[in-house]
Amino acid sequence: MKNRENPLTLLTAELTISCCLMLQLSTAGAQEAGAIQDNSFLVEEAYNQEAGVVQHINTLQRSRSGDLMYTFTQEWPAPSITHQLSYTVPIQRLDGSSGIGDVALNYRYQWIGDGEATLAVSPRVTALLPTGDDRKGLGVGAAGVQVNLPVSYVLNSSFVTHWNAGATVTPSARGDSGADFHKTDFNLGGSLIWLTSDTFNVMLEAVYYSTQSADGDGRKHRESAVYVSPGVRGAFNLASGLQIVPGLAVPIGIGASSEDYSIFAYLSFEHPF
Repeated sequence: MKNRENPLTLLTAELTISCCLMLQLSTAGAQEAGAIQDNSFLVEEAYNQEAGVVQHINTLQRSRSGDLMYTFTQEWPAPSITHQLSYTVPIQRLDGSSGIGDVALNYRYQWIGDGEATLAVSPRVTALLPTGDDRKGLGVGAAGVQVNLPVSYVLNSSFVTHWNAGATVTPSARGDSGADFHKTDFNLGGSLIWLTSDTFNVMLEAVYYSTQSADGDGRKHRESAVYVSPGVRGAFNLASGLQIVPGLAVPIGIGASSEDYSIFAYLSFEHPF
């Protein structure tokens, strides 16, 4: 590369500048409304959508290698905060191949607490549809089921933590040889959110992924990855009830994943219906 600047340094500088701009805008432009709450990036929060409120979530992640992952998620109460239905549609560009990934259909149950409680727990179950082309690396080649347990705990008026533990099972995933194999993946995550104000938060998330694959000889392999992701998010609350939340983060691989990092952009629209 002709530019000798470290790409991670450039990403961090961009994040810092964006942080300052977002803080100024969210402080100056937001009107009285609810605080930012269910807008984490990599770690799922345990707050279902309230009755009569829908959320549209866009994310875009660009890795060091140039791969892109865009997702669109829509969350609906069904019909109240106790039950939530949502779907996620991923669109990817991986290793030169582009297309839709495996679509997720989600159900979450508000088991303990809500957005006003100190402790909230919302288990989720997801059906993963084989809509991505596994030959291009855009999917796993078969339907699967994912479960995740998000737990949110309010430490005090300034800090909130979120915790995740989950697993994904694909009974007939497609291996490198084209043969099916039983695929089991795991995920763990935790985050600390600093509530600097109702309309601006500083975030630190950490996630662990353990994924399984099968080589051309049918032998299974397991790979693990750990990322730490500093980030920021701000809110613009309009008189109509619309809340717009932009955010930025830099997921950084550690350990065996130390050469892997990316920039993550978030944009959410939440409004009554």
